[in-house]
Amino acid sequence: MPAIKKFQVTFDCADPERLARFWCEVLGYVPQAPPEGFATWEEFGRSRPGGEPVAWFSCSDPSGVGPRLLFQRVPEGKVVKNRLHLCVRVGTGLVGEERLAALEAECARLAALGAVRMRLMLADEENESCMVMQDIEGNEFCLD
Repeated sequence: MPAIKKFQVTFDCADPERLARFWCEVLGYVPQAPPEGFATWEEFGRSRPGGEPVAWFSCSDPSGVGPRLLFQRVPEGKVVKNRLHLCVRVGTGLVGEERLAALEAECARLAALGAVRMRLMLADEENESCMVMQDIEGNEFCLD
């Protein structure tokens, strides 16, 4: 059996630092520090040939368990539904009203950060309740 590989999740976006900082708040991640000798990524960008701003920003799980997230600037905006999305596990082990309360509480916290609630999907015979949301650039994600 092959060894488990570390991986990162990459988001195409309009504003890498803003989106990365949003996801840091959602997941408890921390932004990647700028290169040695630079106080900020903006300062690093000004030092580059042409003074071009950095077109990416990343963050990681401070415990080292979760994948690194990379946010890269692209010229085009989001057009259609994501083919891949993150599920933020806030209701693990909870069922019924207790699960719904956890989803609603997290939804309220994330809405205050700029996320948008799309729809609540109630439990059925196969699945527990979950909530579909959008981040600050319109990327879908679930609270489950």
